[in-house]
Amino acid sequence: MSMLTLTSSQTVGPFFSPCLLRPDACRNVLVEPGTSGERIRIEGYVIDGGGVPIDDAIVEIWQANAHGRYNHSADQGAAPLEPAFTGFGRSGTDENGCYWFETIKPGRVPFKGEQMQAPHICVTVFSRGLLNHVVTRLYFADEPSNIDDPILQCVPQSRRATLLARRESEGEPAVYRFDIVLQGENETAFFNL
Repeated sequence: MSMLTLTSSQTVGPFFSPCLLRPDACRNVLVEPGTSGERIRIEGYVIDGGGVPIDDAIVEIWQANAHGRYNHSADQGAAPLEPAFTGFGRSGTDENGCYWFETIKPGRVPFKGEQMQAPHICVTVFSRGLLNHVVTRLYFADEPSNIDDPILQCVPQSRRATLLARRESEGEPAVYRFDIVLQGENETAFFNL
């Protein structure tokens, strides 16, 4: 009679830095000199459940251009497409847990019918210790159309602030701060996709 044993659980190992965060795999700067729209810089920290910054996480973003169109074949909207602006970026966190992107503030995109979404950026985080990546959205705290965004309105009022990037400086580019807390107090609201 053979005896069955359970396999111990494993967390995702520390392979992000040597494999996925090579210089040729990161793309923090999404804009070029001719890219339309308001130039912004997004920066923040990825923080674990103990409040400690994570020094080898990956943050990926996906966004529409300034006109509100994604550089993807599924987006057949009438807004202009900018082939040089892919809307995708990847940043690793540094030894202090900090990540950053230079991009543009996205335009509003359609939801259903005539309803529009507020400018937002889709954010995915990969990190050691996470068996599955987590997905959230970054909204801009100073954006008036947040009040009508159909997705943001689905998030409980007490958790919405965790999705808001706060403008920290004026000028070009404006700097927005968006910390991502993976669990615990002030945990970022994540979406179950």
